[in-house]
Amino acid sequence: MELTIENMTCGGCARSVTKAIQSVDPNAVITIDLSARTVKVETAATPLALTKGLEDAGYPATMNPAGALS
Repeated sequence: MELTIENMTCGGCARSVTKAIQSVDPNAVITIDLSARTVKVETAATPLALTKGLEDAGYPATMNPAGALS
């Protein structure tokens, strides 16, 4: 799945986003595009669980329709 995280603006943010995703699924494969403020995640977690974990960490995310089936 692909998510947009508007307030992910620096390397520290990217590390925090990675930790938040790994708190939901430690085995997730994460690819971050900081300039586009997107993250691609291969995970067994549900989209709801993932977005909730990110929101709890202070990084509200929206799912990109093109990445919803990834």
